[in-house]
Amino acid sequence: MNQPTPTLLRFLKGAVGAAAAAFAHMKRPFLFNPCLDPAMVNLQQNPLLERVWQGLDPAKVWDCHVHLAGIGDSDHGLYVGHKFQSLRHPVFYSQRLFYMNAACAANGPGTVDDNYAQRLRRIAINIPGGFKAMLLAFDWYHDDQGREIPELSTFYVPDSYARQLAEKYPEVFEWVASIHPYRPDAVDRLEAAAAQGARAIKWLPAAQNIDPASSRCDGFFAALARLKLPLIIHCGKEEAAQGENLLPLGNPLRLRRALDAGVRVVVAHCASTGDDEDFDKPGTRQTSFALFARLMERQEWKENLFGDISAIVFRNRKPEIIKTLLDRHDWHGRLLNGSDYPLPGILPLISLSRLVRHGLLAKEALADLRTLRQCNALYFDLALKRSLGWRGKTFSPQVFETRAFFGTA
Repeated sequence: MNQPTPTLLRFLKGAVGAAAAAFAHMKRPFLFNPCLDPAMVNLQQNPLLERVWQGLDPAKVWDCHVHLAGIGDSDHGLYVGHKFQSLRHPVFYSQRLFYMNAACAANGPGTVDDNYAQRLRRIAINIPGGFKAMLLAFDWYHDDQGREIPELSTFYVPDSYARQLAEKYPEVFEWVASIHPYRPDAVDRLEAAAAQGARAIKWLPAAQNIDPASSRCDGFFAALARLKLPLIIHCGKEEAAQGENLLPLGNPLRLRRALDAGVRVVVAHCASTGDDEDFDKPGTRQTSFALFARLMERQEWKENLFGDISAIVFRNRKPEIIKTLLDRHDWHGRLLNGSDYPLPGILPLISLSRLVRHGLLAKEALADLRTLRQCNALYFDLALKRSLGWRGKTFSPQVFETRAFFGTA
């Protein structure tokens, strides 16, 4: 493929800047988030937000899926793959712009990493007292011998950074470690993370090269079960994966080994996108969500298998999945709320009008939710999910009061 010329690169940069300026001045932004002051939300007089907290104790509400990110312009050890920082890869480059805009962190060089964390802290503070965000670390891609391969890594967030933020701001943050199970010191790192207050472990198999069905994970699974640390793991399609050959690693049926080992497994997004091979019916495929649902029906794993509801409201998810999750009240004790922050702050990613058309959201909530998204994407995600309904059913309060689940670690 021919590389863009310097003239084309300057044109693309100018076009992005011009588009941002134009959309920022629209009456109702629909592409770039204007990042309004989070303090502008009136918590006492807003009927929508009053309804959010009916029957909920804010001190029990922990958002279990909050990403730390940046561009690596600090000394915190953050890393972003080169594709996300080069206009020679416009799709990845645009993704980074949207992510940083959603987090209201896209300011001058040398400040983005810190702006990301400080904006996140500020919006968390502007949610009723006791609410916490669980910050996800993210380990490197490793090869099959357990060696770090930075050049194949999409991004990297050190455990130490997530831990330091949680220790510095314990009123709003908890932290989640990310440890690749193939590395020789994996169990030692896990023991250390547990001792330092990690509430869970985060894996994204298709981006990190982790096969949950491999015997190489057995020692790690045994330690997770012994330490009672949950494993938050992405299943289903993964847009950030480096290669199609890694996508099968996100098959929910690969979790059986961990479940049999007694690990508490949290399936991120309830595997709500993509399809996978059905190992029980060779030669056939099923939606990843259908395979997740099959696992949820197994009685022997009822105490160990959970799903987080982050991202289920995104455009690339089918509304029928939301309806199923709302309808399955017998699952609600095993569903955990998470936002997938900063993604809810990407304006085109969630169509509130689409949710209204599918009967999942009252039209009267649109104006308040749109305003809330522009000033506090974390709060917006919580308010939106508390406002969802289908045939008179809503998500039970226990879906949002996740502290009891993670606080046992």
